[in-house]
Amino acid sequence: MAPVVHGLEAEYYGQVRFVYLDVDDAATRPFMEALPFYDAVPHFLLVNGEGRVVRQWFGVVRPESLRSALDEALQP
Repeated sequence: MAPVVHGLEAEYYGQVRFVYLDVDDAATRPFMEALPFYDAVPHFLLVNGEGRVVRQWFGVVRPESLRSALDEALQP
């Protein structure tokens, strides 16, 4: 999934902020603990500007699904 996500990150540069949490990195533990439903890898969250989770995906996701959700979220 990393190549897909990095491609989307480049495609949406300046419009969407991508944040990565590495389950093996102790520095990200507080963020993961704040997300009680974070229990799958990969786990994608689409968070709006107010910090609310508006979509989430568990496991492998089709790139079109992510792109569609991002496009929808960017609509005025």
